[in-house]
Amino acid sequence: MLIGVLTIELEIPHAHSLKEKRRVINRVRDRVRGKFNAAIAEVDALDTWNYAVLGVCVVSNERRHANESLSKIASFVETLHDFSVTHFSTEFMQG
Repeated sequence: MLIGVLTIELEIPHAHSLKEKRRVINRVRDRVRGKFNAAIAEVDALDTWNYAVLGVCVVSNERRHANESLSKIASFVETLHDFSVTHFSTEFMQG
């Protein structure tokens, strides 16, 4: 079993409250969950209004498949609006 983790850092310049930030994050989370079979959650900077860190996780038995899935998710997130992606990172863990 292989676990692939994608970390996405977002800048949300128009968010001036945690409520506005949550609205953007929830939309991203719902769209990723709806389009891909992946777990996604906000994992850092929880109390920062205009910055978010999302973690996306996929499980596969092939590294190539997990990497393709995470790459597609990263590309998809970049097409969404209301924020800019400042950084992506990917890591894999063998289970």
